[in-house]
Amino acid sequence: MTVLKNDCFLRALQRLPVDRTPVWMMRQAGRYLPEYRRVREQAGSFMTLCTTPELACEVTLQPLERYRLDAAILFSDILTIPDAMGLGLEFVEGEGPQFQKPVRTAEDVRQLPIPDPEKALRYVPDAVRLIRRELDGRVPLIGFSGSPWTLATYMVEGRSSREFRKIKGLMYEQPELLHILLAKLTESVSLYLNAQITAGVDAIMVFDTWGGVLSPVQYRQFSLNYARLALSSITRERAGKKIPAILFTKGGGQWLEAMAASGYDALGLDWTTDIGDARARVGDLVALQGNLDPQALYAPIPTLRAEVRQILERYGEGSGHIFNLGHGVWPDVNPEHVGAMIKAVHECSPALHRGGAI
Repeated sequence: MTVLKNDCFLRALQRLPVDRTPVWMMRQAGRYLPEYRRVREQAGSFMTLCTTPELACEVTLQPLERYRLDAAILFSDILTIPDAMGLGLEFVEGEGPQFQKPVRTAEDVRQLPIPDPEKALRYVPDAVRLIRRELDGRVPLIGFSGSPWTLATYMVEGRSSREFRKIKGLMYEQPELLHILLAKLTESVSLYLNAQITAGVDAIMVFDTWGGVLSPVQYRQFSLNYARLALSSITRERAGKKIPAILFTKGGGQWLEAMAASGYDALGLDWTTDIGDARARVGDLVALQGNLDPQALYAPIPTLRAEVRQILERYGEGSGHIFNLGHGVWPDVNPEHVGAMIKAVHECSPALHRGGAI
């Protein structure tokens, strides 16, 4: 078994002592990097990039060649499960993901298969195996999935949405049918993440992108409940080592206590939640990941450094913090500003792990 040369990220997830705060970024392999854009052009389409393990491996590793990051994240998409269910996923330039066959009726739900990740989604565990081999223990590898609620949102809406009329219409008019759909997706997510763990990821993350559009009661019933159930069916250990799990609900800051009690090891925070307040609310139950506003990467570098420093100071001394953005990096961000952010974390955080002030 490959020995990790840098386990700072995994130790922080488990709130074990570290020398400095680890750092990685959501969407760290993406369009802000010119080397990514070259491979994307070579692939011809986003889905070809996702479904070709060699290309997915190449773009996963690209940010690690530029920056001193503490984790790699599998290059893929949260909508691979619905695509494997036969809904016909397309990425339309300027419009985002769309499904040729959205889920709208009881018959639509009944016909949905539970994808076998080593068959219908084989390209994902194959990519994990290849990335893990190429990483050779440099840093941990993060696997991920969309949450059942977020996947259901895209599947019922048929595309990205601002109003969420169709999924909320289903929720209010046929809640039992929505629960059946969410149960199928929960099983699919568990199988998918288990396959990634078997293939070699060192941690997993569940992206609940649209949990924040729900009311408090709805969030617990339709989103958090199924994210918790998915986690309960995941094998959280490989070769005697724990596989930590992170839950990120965009817009979920008001529900931190409930999220912290759901069984996940860490919670991702968006930029609308103060990380110091979050730490006071959850105590020692979970680690916290985040939460620089992605727009701060457009700021002058001195301002950017000050924003990084403020988040580190607000979290305070000790382990249990993974520095990240509050959402994904934007495509037109200057890569030099990303490097400046990472450098600031490396320079400013060690004092907080020696009992000192920044």
